[in-house]
Amino acid sequence: MTPEPRNIPELLRQRADAAPDKIFLFSEADKREFSYREFETAVARTAGMLFAKGIRKGDVVSLLLPNSVEYIVAYFACWQLGALAGPVNGHLKSQEIAYVVSNSESKLMLVSSEFAAKVEGFDVPREVFDDVRQVEGGFKKDKTDEITAEDEAIIIYTSGTTGKPKGCLLTHGNVIANARQISQWLGFTENDRLLTIMPLFHMNAVSVTTMSALYAGGSTVVSQKFSASRFWQIISDYQVTSFGSVATMLSMLLSTYPDGVPAGLKTDQLRFAMCGSAPVPAEVLRRFEETFHCLVVEGYGLSESTCRSTFNPPDERRRPGSCGLPIGNEMRVVDEDDDEVPDGELGEIVLRGENILKGYFKNDAATAAAFRNGWFHTGDIGYRDTDGFYFIVDRKSDMIIRGGENIYPREIDEVLYQHPQIASAAVIGIVDELYGEDVAAVVVLKPDAKVSEAEVIEFCKARLADYKCPKTIRFVDDIPKGPTGKLLKRELAQMFR
Repeated sequence: MTPEPRNIPELLRQRADAAPDKIFLFSEADKREFSYREFETAVARTAGMLFAKGIRKGDVVSLLLPNSVEYIVAYFACWQLGALAGPVNGHLKSQEIAYVVSNSESKLMLVSSEFAAKVEGFDVPREVFDDVRQVEGGFKKDKTDEITAEDEAIIIYTSGTTGKPKGCLLTHGNVIANARQISQWLGFTENDRLLTIMPLFHMNAVSVTTMSALYAGGSTVVSQKFSASRFWQIISDYQVTSFGSVATMLSMLLSTYPDGVPAGLKTDQLRFAMCGSAPVPAEVLRRFEETFHCLVVEGYGLSESTCRSTFNPPDERRRPGSCGLPIGNEMRVVDEDDDEVPDGELGEIVLRGENILKGYFKNDAATAAAFRNGWFHTGDIGYRDTDGFYFIVDRKSDMIIRGGENIYPREIDEVLYQHPQIASAAVIGIVDELYGEDVAAVVVLKPDAKVSEAEVIEFCKARLADYKCPKTIRFVDDIPKGPTGKLLKRELAQMFR
């Protein structure tokens, strides 16, 4: 039996030795293919280039690239040297990128040509990295220090909803542990081919569809970005068995293909969709499974847990509305005093395990605040049922407090999604002179639908306590969301000012 690898380069070497000619990585954009051995060679060449630029163990290399073979190679090249990969969100503005690069103390930026203008004038050296085939040379493994499971592999910045983004430090051990947990829980094997369509500057794409495929000895297909019109063609062409997604993608596929998968495409090999980042409205989940005959397996996690902490079982035990069961880490629901609450009662979700981050980069205060009494405090509100399944109700910080009553936006979202004329919706709290906060909703109607603000409010009143019902509705063409499907609360709030 192959021993558990001590670091990520060792994991890659094990897989390349076991099946050197098996295709590990497919590039959907330009049809390139890399066997395990070819991928390992490309990583070694890129690591050699980074070494020649002065990168050593413990240095940070910022990665500002589109989803591509090059992005995945760049991650592994950093790890080959014991350096930290620092993925940067390509949607950020120049000043936001500057903060991440500066705060992480990056030594070098690997940048694609399309993003080069965003980093003009930066003090940090940069290297344009558009095509790994143009990189010369190689890297001898004996040039690097021994890399342990405790050594840092990734510095990834949180979205900063409560202030400046924080750099999460994830170790080689964290990344391997989460890949193992996901792969084993979902039953991935060397026959699985996963679709990496989520952005590689987030851990979802890194952990769920790249590292898990590697751990299982399977394959991954990297696609530049999600396109509803091309999605099922990609699933068919590459015989994808599972893909990572967010609720927004599932809704878009339903809108684009109301009658199901187009005729002539082969999708019977598709086992399930993995969905995370934000809960899937129950109505969207039901319709997606009925329309496309594809199970949706919801999970929960965050950058601080490398990615996934829970998943539903990928079978009949799966519970719609639940984020599932812990897949390897410990999980509890606690009150304000950190005492565990009874099943069915709301509290804060706390985590402990080998996939939980080492800490926040040079931010002892934030690390201490998050790790209390030996547990990582997520800031998410949820409960556990009597069978051990977990349910996430809302972010602690998203809770609306109206006249002393706690209101969780997701409960109202679920009701709005049941309205036959509503395509998507989002609920937030807005300032109210009398109650402190009140409930407001942003709604996107289905094509040609006509419904008034009063009608939507009455629909809610028939299903919710009056104090929970939206007092104001804004009809919009699109709801602002980040690249992982999370609501941009600040932009939503501005609509009501």
